[in-house]
Amino acid sequence: MRYKNGFFQLLHKEDGTYLKLYPAVADGNKLDIDDISEYLHRIKIDEFDVRELNNVIQQLKKEPKEYKITSDKLYPENEYMKIRINKKRTKVFVKMFPPSNKGKLITREDILQDLEHYGIRHGIIERNIDLYLKCRQFCTEFLIAKATEPIQGRDAIITYHFDTDMSSKPTIKEDGSVDFHQIDNINHIETGALLATLQPAQLGKPGMDVTGTPIKQAKVAVKLLKHGKNIHLSDDGTKMYSDVAGHVSLAGGQVFVSNTYEVPADVSTATGDIFYDGNVHVKGNVITGFKVEAKGDIIVDGVVEGATLIAGGQIVLRRGIQGMNRGSLHAERDIVTKFIENSEVYAGGSITTDAIMHSQVVAKGDIISTGKRGLVIGGSVKSQTNISVKVAGSTMGTKTFLEIGMDPQLLTEYNELEKQMLDMSEEIEKHNKTMELYAKKIKKGEKLTEDKKRQYLVAKKSIQILKENIEKAEKRSAKLREEMENHSNGRIKISDIAYPGVKITITGANYTVRSDMRRTQFVKDRALIKALLL
Repeated sequence: MRYKNGFFQLLHKEDGTYLKLYPAVADGNKLDIDDISEYLHRIKIDEFDVRELNNVIQQLKKEPKEYKITSDKLYPENEYMKIRINKKRTKVFVKMFPPSNKGKLITREDILQDLEHYGIRHGIIERNIDLYLKCRQFCTEFLIAKATEPIQGRDAIITYHFDTDMSSKPTIKEDGSVDFHQIDNINHIETGALLATLQPAQLGKPGMDVTGTPIKQAKVAVKLLKHGKNIHLSDDGTKMYSDVAGHVSLAGGQVFVSNTYEVPADVSTATGDIFYDGNVHVKGNVITGFKVEAKGDIIVDGVVEGATLIAGGQIVLRRGIQGMNRGSLHAERDIVTKFIENSEVYAGGSITTDAIMHSQVVAKGDIISTGKRGLVIGGSVKSQTNISVKVAGSTMGTKTFLEIGMDPQLLTEYNELEKQMLDMSEEIEKHNKTMELYAKKIKKGEKLTEDKKRQYLVAKKSIQILKENIEKAEKRSAKLREEMENHSNGRIKISDIAYPGVKITITGANYTVRSDMRRTQFVKDRALIKALLL
């Protein structure tokens, strides 16, 4: 047998106990003083000169040397197996130390018994044991057991065969005006069109560590094709088709198909108010006092007077709105219009216009008024992100408010979530006390009545539901917190001039324009607003 790494062996002699030190062969590893020290400590030999022993090891050449370790006569030592398990319990390594000259070699049965003693019950590599017993290599670590790694799954993948990004904005020409001819956010589809395909999730398979404990595979996202009316799925649920020709959109992970309702002239006494599940396209004007409400988009080719428009999608006014202090626009997405005058306007997305006059305007996204006129005069303009205008206020000192701030509804929701999570945590604590009380009774040998058993199960189920609700609330709360932090980064840019009478607000900090200010951007720096040149 040819050994490679350096190793040592205890020798029992008449005058005491020796170490026989064998040098490494070729590129084998040298003897490790730490291996020897640990071995001697295990057999209760602690009094020896470590430095002297290390010098002897360093001087080893080709022939082994003997070094007297103690004058005591010790009992024979059998071959010893040192076991090392990694932190994740996915691998087990062993290092063998030879028996003393009067000791016994380890057997296959001894190895398996030692592994069982350390709780190693899975993934034992029998071949490596056999190879070692056939050709023993002392002081050499080798792999003896390995976990079965989990087979990771794959998230479900949904591919939509239409444009799901409906946040595109109109083209801004070189002169800053809006080109309405290039706005087309309606996804037209034909009957039988393939709308989406699904690759189902692959759940994977758990593994097992060397102690026999399961190793869970990573969770995967399981998805289904969700849709509204006018749509059907293939028999296996992996393909989605349209039953009608019309408009397709995606909202909240659900696909909707609807036809676009066209009004050939004005919305007036001839049509009455209009309510439609899809999109509405008005070829004329919307007359004062009438209402257009659509779950999709609203497009008006003419002028909106003192009327009300409510859209689940975007609103596009190819001219504008003269609200006469009674007109209003409400869109869950973007609003694009030539002008806004004496109106109340809300957009869940951005607002792009050429002029805002004496109106109350709110948008979750950017508000942009940088066209030929690009002005904001009177009223208030509030965005959750950024405001860009050409001219703010007027030479007459008209009070004009520009604000970056969070939607109060979201702030209310955030505070309510924090309270709910606290209440649910307290409720869990109450249920835990109930369960602990009954658990103590059971431990004492008391038999619970059927009513108390039901109370125990109700408490257990309630804790599970409350924990799930807390997890959902924490995710929503984190998202809202991120939104609140982002608001302080908003900017108000005035590319031409801001007149006195303009008040700037960014997340609670205020700034009043007291003299003409040209090409200025306003940003929040800690608790103050700074005015910087563009």
